[in-house]
Amino acid sequence: MEEKLELISKCIRTFQDFPTKGIIFKDICPILKDPKALAAVIDLFEEHVRQNYPQVDLIVGVDARGFLFGPLLAQRLGIGFAPIRKKGTLPGPTISVAYTLEYAKAEAEMQEGAVSPGQKVLIIDDLLATGGTLYAACELVKQQQVKVLGCLVVIELKNLNGSDKLKPTSVFSLVQY
Repeated sequence: MEEKLELISKCIRTFQDFPTKGIIFKDICPILKDPKALAAVIDLFEEHVRQNYPQVDLIVGVDARGFLFGPLLAQRLGIGFAPIRKKGTLPGPTISVAYTLEYAKAEAEMQEGAVSPGQKVLIIDDLLATGGTLYAACELVKQQQVKVLGCLVVIELKNLNGSDKLKPTSVFSLVQY
């Protein structure tokens, strides 16, 4: 496990002042370029989910980087995947929620019927900062009478206390800064 975490950590790059001044951006693109690092991410998520959430019915991924890890994890677990997208990018009837990012305001949406009442889901994204995006994702699925078992992220910026905003929902992060 430590070897996998070290490999993942080495692949994360930091960019100052992106996308706006004052933001320290953690880039996961090198993980995607390295098949061993990507496999390590999915291996560790899979192990965590199998040990802690054997009852999970569906993985829900947050636009856009949750789409990179979510389907791979869902496939490994033998369950489905549902996307949460930026407003205006999904066809058909949708349900939406507004939220605030560290540097902007946004709206997220899901297609009606993407989740079913009573399902147990895990929400996945690449990064947890202030918690706005994941909180909105949780609220969006809860509006549809779905139980959020927890959230999974590759990176958590601990000093921004995003996991506090998500309580009582638990957060599992691979790498913390």
